[in-house]
Amino acid sequence: MTRKERYQVILDYFEKALPNVTTELHFGSAFQLLVATLLSAQCTDKRINEVTPALFARYPDAHSMAQAEVEDVLEYVQSVSYPNAKAKHLVAMSRMLESDFHGEVPSDPNLLVKLPGVGRKTANVVQAVWFGKATMAVDTHVYRVSHRMGLVPADANTPRKVEDYLMQHIPEQIIPQAHHWLLLHGRYVCKSLHPMCEKCEFEKICPKLIKDSKLR
Repeated sequence: MTRKERYQVILDYFEKALPNVTTELHFGSAFQLLVATLLSAQCTDKRINEVTPALFARYPDAHSMAQAEVEDVLEYVQSVSYPNAKAKHLVAMSRMLESDFHGEVPSDPNLLVKLPGVGRKTANVVQAVWFGKATMAVDTHVYRVSHRMGLVPADANTPRKVEDYLMQHIPEQIIPQAHHWLLLHGRYVCKSLHPMCEKCEFEKICPKLIKDSKLR
């Protein structure tokens, strides 16, 4: 099976099985999505969804969080990974949103990545989920699945290379959904340590390129 044919089979399946897929993070605004996505780095969405209700009740928008001290925010995010750094980023990010963007999350990715703690992956998530733009956020799950299933060549050995390759081979109109399809497949089926190949819809066509499939 060619790589083009593999793309077709996989995308056709997901379009029918998960037509309305979106992030599992809980949020009520662009700001809250940005906060939740920033917090989710190297942490599970389940944990973030346990933390954010109280955080958002106290700091629902950039204006309120911009007035907080780092120690105040830290109280709410202590159970996530790297809480000290993330608390600092959240306060600094909120203050920059207030000072430079009137408290609104910018839609321009070049402006998003200027915010403290916001990298390309986080910016792409916000672009796709909130603004509906065709961006591909490559996290550990997307990276792993893309390599294991043969969607990208072995020399696509960085998140940016995987992003660029997927963007070139997935129809633009379904790129936002495709991010979630690959992410969820990696989270629940093509797991890092124990891939559940026996339960995978693509078991018969998957080349199972396990070696070097993890994000480095």
